Amino acid sequence: MKHSPHARHCLLLLALAACGCDGTKQPAPQGRASVATRSEPAEAHPAPNPSQGAPTLAEVREGFETRLVREEEPGGPPDDPADDPQHGGAYKLISYKSPVGELAAYVTPNPDDGDPGDGARRPAIVWITGGDCNSIGDVWTPQPRANDQSASAFRKAGVVMMFPSLRGGNDNPGRREGFLGEVDDVLAATDYLAALPYVDPKQLYLGGHSTGGTLAMLVAESDDSADGRYQAVFALGPVAAASQYGGQFIYCDPNDKQEVALRSPLFWLDGVRCPLYVFEGADGGNWQAARLMQEENKNPNVRFYPVPGHDHFSVIAPLAEMLAGQVAAGEVEVTEGMVVGLE
Repeated sequence: MKHSPHARHCLLLLALAACGCDGTKQPAPQGRASVATRSEPAEAHPAPNPSQGAPTLAEVREGFETRLVREEEPGGPPDDPADDPQHGGAYKLISYKSPVGELAAYVTPNPDDGDPGDGARRPAIVWITGGDCNSIGDVWTPQPRANDQSASAFRKAGVVMMFPSLRGGNDNPGRREGFLGEVDDVLAATDYLAALPYVDPKQLYLGGHSTGGTLAMLVAESDDSADGRYQAVFALGPVAAASQYGGQFIYCDPNDKQEVALRSPLFWLDGVRCPLYVFEGADGGNWQAARLMQEENKNPNVRFYPVPGHDHFSVIAPLAEMLAGQVAAGEVEVTEGMVVGLE
């Protein structure tokens, strides 16, 4: 029996919710200017049509009003790297302007500060950590290789790094939306990064792990800027649909198919215009979700790679090392052979 695109979309969402294939141990969450928050009762929304030629995620999000049904308690202010004289010099705490107001972020400082240096503009990456990706905390203290959420290889390779907090995280303004309005925060953070005098605005990258990888995919699917902001996007361990988080990290009605679909990378792959590399450890984690997206994908800009010998967490360090070298050199091209044998 053939199903209509609408019916197929609903069946995919139901299957994803049932499989629960996130497979991660995430910490509990802490307490587009045109995307508003509505408070009236939810209406029956038709699910978007995921077939080729359907509207892009940016087009569907335009003017959409999300209905949030829960919220987290406000968290505390982000850690200040200036309070750590041993490691904190790797970053400075700044704020950037997003559609909901000023949000905190960490950025590697200008390496030429206090020294004339060469005045070079450097490649830069926005990185989004896993778990509660709305909030930021210590990313400068050395972390275990088995789960290096700092992706420190990029910084060590001379790539400028930015870790943005997002709406509702830490003590930020706005409410958490879970993979929706946060897309606009990441785009705003990218624009802030591009304007720094020591950053090459033509060499911008985006990456993230787990929830951060899911959000990175949605940003890539939403970026409709004329020339595209990113040279490439790296999504490590994302899910295909927000429903796979089992109620964590989303704040809308989980039974509203349109709300969930707008937070689910699976349905918007056709809209990606820059190279988008999706990775996951082959030894556990979210590869089942990535494989489903791979089977549905018809966009040559989107590529999927299982990484043998690694799980959802151990995959970060070796991939960051491989990708950092390419980003620093100004040319990113990943092949299947490169990810085989990563240690």
